This record gives sequence, structure tokens and C-alpha cells, in this order.
Amino acid sequence: MNVLVFAAHPDDEVLGMGGTIALHADRGDTVTVVCLTDGSSTQYAGDDDTRTQKNDEAQAAARVLGVAEYVHLDLPDMRLDTLAHVDVNAIVEEHLSARQAEVVYTAHPDVNLDHRTLFDSVAVATRPTPGQPVSRLFTYAPTSSTEWTPAPTNWFVPNWFVDISSTFGRKLEAFACFKTEERPVPHPRNARALEAHAQLHGATVGCEYAEPFVLVRGLER
Repeated sequence: MNVLVFAAHPDDEVLGMGGTIALHADRGDTVTVVCLTDGSSTQYAGDDDTRTQKNDEAQAAARVLGVAEYVHLDLPDMRLDTLAHVDVNAIVEEHLSARQAEVVYTAHPDVNLDHRTLFDSVAVATRPTPGQPVSRLFTYAPTSSTEWTPAPTNWFVPNWFVDISSTFGRKLEAFACFKTEERPVPHPRNARALEAHAQLHGATVGCEYAEPFVLVRGLER
């Protein structure tokens, strides 16, 4: 099975669904991650070294999780909304068409405007037209973003959970690659917070560790 994961920034997919990515890889699925933005041009303006480091960290994390291909594009970080919607659509559609993915994941349209912009384009690219290969579309919840979203704004209410008890250690190992993104407790981007998050959702569905998703659309074939 071909699985396509869209991220707006390096580390989105690891924070939100690193354990699930590893499960897909372990099951023999071909997982491609497409990260749309450079991930640093706003936070580290003019710092080419940090930009290179973040790309290297993302590539290393992808290897830990068993990702077949990690594609890092260079759209402007924290400014996806300044681009024409049709242009972002075209980029997403290009990668979707090239992989003929059956399952697609994207960041939930939360407080981060890049996540919202990306979701809008993924929703367009995966619309259920005749011949559409995508049978399931999910959103995932990058910690330090989705849980900070005010309730009236696309509140994340998961209706699909994945037991990642067997791969949670790999998720932590992958996130440990992101030296530029780790923050001290009680910030959500650290190993302790990721474990608490996975334990909470695991307890919700009766397993040790779980990752939550919203199933936007599913088609049984």
C-alpha cells in the first residue's frame, strides 16, 4: 500500500504520527513524507546553517521510522497563506499523482495557519472524483500546535486511533534527531510530553500508547 504523509514543517509528522509511520513501514507499506516549507526562513531568517541542519534532522528521523522517501520542498515557512491557493493545490496534486497513494495523512487545520493552508489544498487534491486512488484521508495532531487551538477554530476531535505500543520507542528516537525543535518541560515538544500524550490517548482506547486522528473520509473498496 502507498501511504503519503503531508507536513507543513519538519517535525510535524514525527510529533503527530511518528509511531503510525513506523507501523506502516513495518507492515511493508511504502511511506512517502512531503514537507512543503523550508521550516526555518521565518524563525531563523537568513540562517542557512540552521536550515540545512533542520533538513538533515528530518532526513535522519525519516530513516529511523522507515520512510521510503522524504521530500523537503522550500515554500516559505509560516507564510503558506501568502501563496495563491491554486499554486499550493498544484504542488500537492503533483505529489499525490506521482505516488498514487491509497492512504493520505495531513496536519489538522489547527491554530497554525500553515497547517490550515496545507489541509485546504490536500482536501482539494483528494476530493472523491471518479478514479481517485485515495480511499482514506486522515488529519493528525502535531503537538505544540493542535492542542493550543481555540475550541471554535477547527477543534481536534479524534475518531480514529492507532495503537503504537510497539513503535513508540522509535517515535522518541526519531524526535531525538530534532535538536533544533526540542524544548524543555513543560513545553509539549520533548520526550516526557510525547509519552504523556501517547499514554493519554492509549488509555482512551485501552492500550499502552496510541496516536489520535480524524478520519476525514473513508471508502471501503
